[in-house]
Amino acid sequence: MSAETRHAAAARVTCEDLVVFLNACFCCTGQREFYSDGHAQTVSIEFLHDYIRGNYRRLYARTLAAGVNHFNRARIVTELLASSRHLEAGERRDEGRLVVAALRSLPAPRAYRALLAVRARGVNNRRLRAIVREFLSSRPDLQFDAIKYRDKLRDLILHTHLRLPGELGGFLFKGWKQRRYATPLLETFRQAHFSDEAMYELPFTVAEGMAARRNIDRAVFLRKIAPRLTALEKLRLQNAAAREGVKELAIDLARAGLTRVAIYLLSLPSAERRERRAELQAALDGAARRCLREAPLALGRVAAVLDRSYSTTGSPDKPRRSLAVALGVDALLRAASAEYMSFWTPATDDPLLAGPRGQTDLTGPLLDALETRPDLVVVVSDGFDNDPTGGAGEVCRVFKARLDPEGRTTIVHINPVFDAPELGPRRLGPGVPTLGLRDAEDLPTALAFARFAAGDLSLAELEDYLARRVDVFLRRADVAPLEEGA
Repeated sequence: MSAETRHAAAARVTCEDLVVFLNACFCCTGQREFYSDGHAQTVSIEFLHDYIRGNYRRLYARTLAAGVNHFNRARIVTELLASSRHLEAGERRDEGRLVVAALRSLPAPRAYRALLAVRARGVNNRRLRAIVREFLSSRPDLQFDAIKYRDKLRDLILHTHLRLPGELGGFLFKGWKQRRYATPLLETFRQAHFSDEAMYELPFTVAEGMAARRNIDRAVFLRKIAPRLTALEKLRLQNAAAREGVKELAIDLARAGLTRVAIYLLSLPSAERRERRAELQAALDGAARRCLREAPLALGRVAAVLDRSYSTTGSPDKPRRSLAVALGVDALLRAASAEYMSFWTPATDDPLLAGPRGQTDLTGPLLDALETRPDLVVVVSDGFDNDPTGGAGEVCRVFKARLDPEGRTTIVHINPVFDAPELGPRRLGPGVPTLGLRDAEDLPTALAFARFAAGDLSLAELEDYLARRVDVFLRRADVAPLEEGA
């Protein structure tokens, strides 16, 4: 075998490894799924992280910019910061900028947990301290963090020995009871330990614990804390508010994300969904339009095969999430396509009123979709095609080989479920690119990645794609060059 042949083979293996890893990072969250438990998920994704970081570290770092989900973004941050001793100065700086951008893009509790996971690895070097300093300086309200994430921030400061501005150091380390504070939020926190009225001026998660210790009636607490709730907290508390008869927690669906709207919709009883059908459909369509304004997607003639079989019930960790993603993708494709047709399995007259049931028959709906000769067919399913088993993959193979050898119709499989034994989302067949997807909003990113999942492009093209994503990622996060050694 010549050197050129060996190089081409190595590049092909690298490209395949990265595609497998990215696909896993789009959908795996380490949580229990319908067909696999959380432990199996964790073991599989840890293996992938260790393998890719150990063999392709530069590309591993760049996957932070590729649109991977928060769970894996945080894991990559931890892995990079915990293993950097052998890096050259230039590599450290490039990685450092990506890590800071990733930390800024994460929800605050997940970012703090990622940094504390580095502490758990016994790492406390100049690079970590510089990155923590940069991250904390970018926080919009560090006083708010000192209250809501008090233990996490304190542990992080204890580990890195950084100075905090103003009264924060005394608040975290000298005891909040020791003095009055000039900082209004810190003083409110102190007063809240003695005054119920002050308690309702605090972040919900802090006030909730205080209310429980004081045995305050849940309905009274929810009614009074309502003005302090974020949109996401209101969405999460809808069922609790309904049980307690609290109307003050009505949410503004016009501001919620696409997948969140779909999850909320599916949590409602059928009778309420039927009664509010027009409102819920408008909310779903509005969320899809907002998503497309942020990530434009212009498609031609599109057909979707959407799975609502019993397995879309999900797990206690992720109830009905697969079905919510299917509903979100349905709304997104309808808004982005010049012509759109949807085929649900099992069939339903009104997806907004339907729930998970039955076997997974993708074959029939897929045949119906292909018969319309669209430019793009999107199959949204967990990949457990069991009625008949493997039927959809065989339909795709025959269609491509016999009826569409020129490739006029593109078939893409979107899978919101990580299959631990497969080390990625379960595939329909070797001829169908399968893309992991946690949120329907990420569909434009997934479709842009489809050409790599199909195996049609080279490692050089994948590296170029990641480099472009890195430039955009750093620009959006507004990350300046870090100090030498960081």
